[in-house]
Amino acid sequence: MSAENEGTPRVFLIRHGETEWSKNGRYTGITDLPLLPEGVEKVQQTASVAFGAGRLVDPSKIGLVVCSPRRRARQTLGLFLDRIPEPAVRASLESKTTTTEDIAEWGYGDYEGLLTHQIRELRRSRGLDGCEGGGRPWNAMLDGCEGPGGELPADVTRRVDRVISRVTTMQRDALDGRRPCDVVIVAHGHILRAFAKRWLGFAIDDPVRLEFQFEPGSVCGLSYAHRNIDERVLLAGMRWPVPSDSSSSS
Repeated sequence: MSAENEGTPRVFLIRHGETEWSKNGRYTGITDLPLLPEGVEKVQQTASVAFGAGRLVDPSKIGLVVCSPRRRARQTLGLFLDRIPEPAVRASLESKTTTTEDIAEWGYGDYEGLLTHQIRELRRSRGLDGCEGGGRPWNAMLDGCEGPGGELPADVTRRVDRVISRVTTMQRDALDGRRPCDVVIVAHGHILRAFAKRWLGFAIDDPVRLEFQFEPGSVCGLSYAHRNIDERVLLAGMRWPVPSDSSSSS
């Protein structure tokens, strides 16, 4: 972030750690899976580097945490909070945490638990997949999902936009950098991709050539250019501060 934008509020998107289904590539919406042991370990590694006093995501600068209600997201958030040694600081951050279905994973409906090739086979059997005629194959972000609980891009847009509105409303008064007002969002791969697209002004079903991928346990940064609430940007490169206690472990 340039000197001009130093102190501008940021939004950190954190994808939950690896589960059995994310490891296998199965679409996981409402199925409430825990993290795998290796998923826990990778989240802890990320948190040890990125989260804490003086680090990239500094608890003292956070004004809001938004978390999916799914177990894998809540478990991931808990692993980050475990990095806070002071009970009062942790309690303060927990008081700023909202759990909402608005940032839950995409509703996959009939596709829940399936692999991509299985979904495309199912759609072909129903006469839905354009790849039969040489067209574009099914893509969740572009085409949505069938069946009870299955969401279309318009459904996801409405709930993602509600979260973005809440974030920008809160951060509007903190653009001068005088009041810490970072936001942390802990959620899932597809919903975070949708959030990033809407943050940058794209429709969720816009087939932009620039796509977004979130590895399990990863952190992505968003912010504003020129301290302008309407100039929302992706932080493609972030400076990682070196905390004074970097030589110690916790």
